[in-house]
Amino acid sequence: MPATLILLHLAGYVALLLWGMHMVHSGIVRAFGGALRQVLATGLKSRWKAFLAGMGITALLQSSTATALMSTSFIAAGFMTLVPALAVTLGANVGTTLIVQVLTFNVAAVAPVFVLAGVIAFNRGGKTRTRDLGRVGIGIGLVLLALHLIIATIEPVEKAQALRELFALLAGDPVIDVAIAALLTWAAYSSVAVVLLIMTLAAQQIVPPAAALALVLGANLGNVIPQYLAAGANVEARRLALGNLIVRGTGCLIAIPLLPWMTQAVGALEASPARQVADFHTLFNLALALVFIGLLDPLARLCTRLMPSAPAGDDPGRPRYINAAVLGTPNLALADAAREVLRMVDIIQAMLRMFLEAIQKDDRKLLGQLAALDDTVDRLHNAVKLHLTAISREDGLSEADAKRCSDILAFTINLEHIGDILDKSLREIAAKKIKQRLRFSEEGLQEIAQMHQRLLDNLHLATSVFMLGDNQSARALLAEKDRMRDLEQQATDNHLRRLREGRAQSIETSSLHIDIARDLKRIAAHIASVAYPILEQSGSLRRTRLREESEIADASHDGSAARPH
Repeated sequence: MPATLILLHLAGYVALLLWGMHMVHSGIVRAFGGALRQVLATGLKSRWKAFLAGMGITALLQSSTATALMSTSFIAAGFMTLVPALAVTLGANVGTTLIVQVLTFNVAAVAPVFVLAGVIAFNRGGKTRTRDLGRVGIGIGLVLLALHLIIATIEPVEKAQALRELFALLAGDPVIDVAIAALLTWAAYSSVAVVLLIMTLAAQQIVPPAAALALVLGANLGNVIPQYLAAGANVEARRLALGNLIVRGTGCLIAIPLLPWMTQAVGALEASPARQVADFHTLFNLALALVFIGLLDPLARLCTRLMPSAPAGDDPGRPRYINAAVLGTPNLALADAAREVLRMVDIIQAMLRMFLEAIQKDDRKLLGQLAALDDTVDRLHNAVKLHLTAISREDGLSEADAKRCSDILAFTINLEHIGDILDKSLREIAAKKIKQRLRFSEEGLQEIAQMHQRLLDNLHLATSVFMLGDNQSARALLAEKDRMRDLEQQATDNHLRRLREGRAQSIETSSLHIDIARDLKRIAAHIASVAYPILEQSGSLRRTRLREESEIADASHDGSAARPH
């Protein structure tokens, strides 16, 4: 078989291996994602619990990067500090070795069983979780099949002189081995896949034991690269990646000079080259975990010093007014929370304007900015919620302060819901319009713009109601909710009339137009919610909008009396 064809087959089988691991990861996340996050959250207070949670979740997900990103989301939300997050990372590093240990055994014969069971569960499963577990089964089968195909492809050429000479060069310099394996791990986005490939090469004696162990070091080091790139501009996530880099980099620097001795020690434990690779991978990560689990506090301080936080003004998602020092003074603490809520209002206004401009100008960039602003709203919502929770726990909180705390939280939640509607629904509608190059009719776009302007006015009025608590303004705001419902019904009726007239633009954008009007009405309802606590306190609200039967009978009687006989 020509060398080019062999390399092409190997690349395809490695891709199959990666796809199988991706299916296992996505299936586990879809089936148990919420439960896994809850398990990870149990390790917030104890580094040992965090270590075990990270190890177990990574063994299921087959991705230490995914576990690290889950930890990052907890850090960004303020639920986790850097020390337990680093403990989770240490556990994740060990967790990646467990699946490698399992796959060292000859389990290729059961690959068809996993694929068959997975396909049956996926196609016949009545429940969503059954289908997700079927996806996991298919992924495991593909991983085992890919390993078998890689071995079958390598076996005929293992004695080729050119291949031997190539890997002889690798065996002569462990630093080059580390660098090559690190780059492969970065490209594959998975240290597990690269270690499995190294095991295969070692089992066929294409790579000598010392070079195989050096390649394992590179796979461990290279796994930090995708984690760091995924962190983006989030300073907490970058600190976490930096801590992981320091841990693994230190381990590699110590291990490289000791590789000859380590090769002999591992060879004394295991005769199988593949088992030697798996055992070294496990022992390396266990040793790092045992050494650094007690050094996490100074490691966290070092990462913070090397990567300081950006100024507060540079991060729009960071609260600017919340101050934990004033929690003992509820009036001041509530005022701080209210100021942060006003920032959320400003962001929601910007998101509303971006949406209208995006559908008017077909600007995709504005949709990306809108999604980023929703992330900012979510972060501020979490910060305000945690702050209000801390206020509610204070002793001696007056009834009035407790009610104000509840009102601020309710408005904050509604603003977060508005952001979700704009991001999850309206942004998708705008993206579909731009992608399919659709055009609204002039009348339809004018109706949307009219409802949009009414929303901006209502949001301005709601801000006044939120800050001043004026009963008259609250009444006006609640009346605006009814007017927005009438505008939505009017826009829908007009659109249906244009459809009956056979206008091409209205036919093309029918579902988009109706969905936008519906979502704008939903936003109006969330905006008006700030008026309810004030009107309830003043006794201005009915308990139900339904009319009493006596009122219906009186109205019917009056109507019949008014009709001539």
